[in-house]
Amino acid sequence: GPLRRELYPKHLQFFEAGSEHQERAAISGNRCGKTVLSCYETTSHLTGVYPNWWTGRRFDHPVDWWAASDTSETTRDILQLEFLGQFNDIGTGMIPREYLVGDATRRRGVPDAIDTVRVKHASGGISSLGFKSYDQGREKFQGTAKHGISLDEEPDEKIYFECLTRLMTTSGLMICTFTPLMGMSSIVLRYMPELAIAE
Repeated sequence: GPLRRELYPKHLQFFEAGSEHQERAAISGNRCGKTVLSCYETTSHLTGVYPNWWTGRRFDHPVDWWAASDTSETTRDILQLEFLGQFNDIGTGMIPREYLVGDATRRRGVPDAIDTVRVKHASGGISSLGFKSYDQGREKFQGTAKHGISLDEEPDEKIYFECLTRLMTTSGLMICTFTPLMGMSSIVLRYMPELAIAE
């Protein structure tokens, strides 16, 4: 069909690269599936259910994960929608309803926004997915270790490195997906240092 894997070689390369690289970024134009790419991989890690063709990193235990975007509203309207479905019909998104455990916790101050959901993992344990946004500030990204963080839209350097700190003790995964609207930023150059202009 029109969504068969052979039509998306870059996406498959991205998944496979997770077996070797802690930090990965899909830096590309709009409407080419970056968010779906990130949410699909994140859902696989949260549930521990991987397709038979999966060649990337696998977790055989529950994971504690964050998904974040630039504003509270884009986190709600894009990431939350992709993972969970409409607010009044949670369980119709990427994470199947039967994998969701209990009620989602609400995010304060943002209408119809979710803070955290719990997800059944194939090992028998429970994973956790927390939603964050860059407009909360770097301090809101401090705290405990994470097994992975999925950043949808380019963060500033302070938030990026705060997130990396959360992954240190777990050797967790950093997944970034964004269109480089800020030009040749420090985050872009972290992934493509060959583009730096020698002074």
